[in-house]
Amino acid sequence: MEIAPGLHRVGDDVIAAYLMVDDTGVTVVDAALPGYRRELRRELAMIGRTEDDIRAILLTHADADHVGFAEAVRAASGATVYTSAEDVARATGNEQAPKTRMPRPKLLPTLRFVWTGLTHDGRSLPIAAVTAVADGEALAVPGRPRAVAVPGHTPGSLCWVSEDFDAVFVGDALTTRHVLTGRVGPQDAPFSEDERRARQSLDRLGELEVQYVLPGHGPVWSNGVPRLLAEIEASRSAGTR
Repeated sequence: MEIAPGLHRVGDDVIAAYLMVDDTGVTVVDAALPGYRRELRRELAMIGRTEDDIRAILLTHADADHVGFAEAVRAASGATVYTSAEDVARATGNEQAPKTRMPRPKLLPTLRFVWTGLTHDGRSLPIAAVTAVADGEALAVPGRPRAVAVPGHTPGSLCWVSEDFDAVFVGDALTTRHVLTGRVGPQDAPFSEDERRARQSLDRLGELEVQYVLPGHGPVWSNGVPRLLAEIEASRSAGTR
């Protein structure tokens, strides 16, 4: 799905990955689940590209539903995979994610999330080679993304900011659709390992002046960062889950 010229989403409101496309190639942000590679190839074909055009795969964090097809595409295309130093061990399969607190689920959204995993091969492969990036580091790849550390969901959660595409890719630093309750709208992401730290980290988004906020789960937000943060704060004040 084209969001804006050169900016694409692979997947849907349940699980999503993103593409930045320019004359130098393609950058993939997050890798969903392994089965989404089919949708990646379809989206690339629609814009006259292939996996050989992929220069980089950026992970916002190393949970299974973001690592997804990264290793398969890395091996096939030679693309470099980037994530934070704190999440490298998890991305390479040398560390397991801990269990986190779960909100009370609702039946239909939970079934949809489970079904998505079953139909898109939820068994993500460890990534054989991962390059660590530091907070504030900018990469010379399509979209010229810059890493912004937002620890809390995982110890090394990142947002990736691209002024070229007027966008920030937030992974699970926040969500616009809760995968277990189905509630739509900007809100704190579920399953954070350190909920307090995750909330504090979102303050860093207030420094950004971009239009598009692109989450790993939920609809694309196109009304700018200030309004999004205001809606998250209103959700917290109302105690909405």
